[in-house]
Amino acid sequence: MQIINVDKPIDFMRLRKPALMLSVLVMILCAVSLATNKLNLGLDFTGGTLIEVGFEQPADLNQLRSVLDQNGYDDAVVQLYGSSKDVVIRLGVRDDVKPETLGDQVLAVLKEGTGQSIDMRRIEFVGASVGEDLAEQGGLAMLTVLICILVYVSFRFEWRFAIGSVVALFHDVLLTLGLFSVLGLQFDLTVLAALLAVIGYSLNDTIVVSDRIRENFRKIRDEETEQIINISLTQTLGRTFITSITTILVLLALFFKGGELIHGFSTALLFGVVIGTYSSIYIASSLALTLGVSKEDLIPEVVEKEGADQEQMMP
Repeated sequence: MQIINVDKPIDFMRLRKPALMLSVLVMILCAVSLATNKLNLGLDFTGGTLIEVGFEQPADLNQLRSVLDQNGYDDAVVQLYGSSKDVVIRLGVRDDVKPETLGDQVLAVLKEGTGQSIDMRRIEFVGASVGEDLAEQGGLAMLTVLICILVYVSFRFEWRFAIGSVVALFHDVLLTLGLFSVLGLQFDLTVLAALLAVIGYSLNDTIVVSDRIRENFRKIRDEETEQIINISLTQTLGRTFITSITTILVLLALFFKGGELIHGFSTALLFGVVIGTYSSIYIASSLALTLGVSKEDLIPEVVEKEGADQEQMMP
């Protein structure tokens, strides 16, 4: 990889302490929100029935909730879905009624209560045990990813970079979960997939930065560690900027034109791309510097061959 000469590198590390303090504060707030507000888990994790219906006229959500409550569906969650005429109804697990029968019952109740012609668009059912298994397996998947990354970066670079990388990934995941908790956005399997994609994106950015730092440690011998990290971050800034902008443009198209089904997915990725770029600079690199990474840790030792001194003395 060719090294770009940087006469005046950006002093990123000057703000590392305030950035780390801000990140710790935000992580604490996100953890508190997750403990109190929790996540608005979708049917993929909680189990239950999802019914999508279409109305001839704009739907009155308060009226629909009242009608459902009066007919014994007091746990129903009623939301608009894309337009004022499309409505999604979420119901908890009901063991005494089959999903198909439940859909017909709800449709009949709504027609009688509103007096409108209503079309059944779709109905989905997830059992409670399946939802619990998905939640457990999703958590184990993220934990396994973090452990594998810790091992990989430790062997590829150095344990200080490994700790910085894993903390940065944990930071990205926690802040994304905190966003969904604070805003009350629905967390389903598509959002979990987005979280794993955020981990991959953030890790790729962190590996690129770490590789450039290691390369500059070997080529620039007359600068301090902090300055070498600044030079490396400045050299990779163009690549990071271009990658982030192109990714964000695609995600914006998905966010505004992709529909409700992938709205949570695009939201998580949009936020994750921004946070992942930030964490590569002010979490992974800053933490490695704070832990005391130095040139000696990344420059390979030169092992002299036996008899090399005699060979140099020979004419």
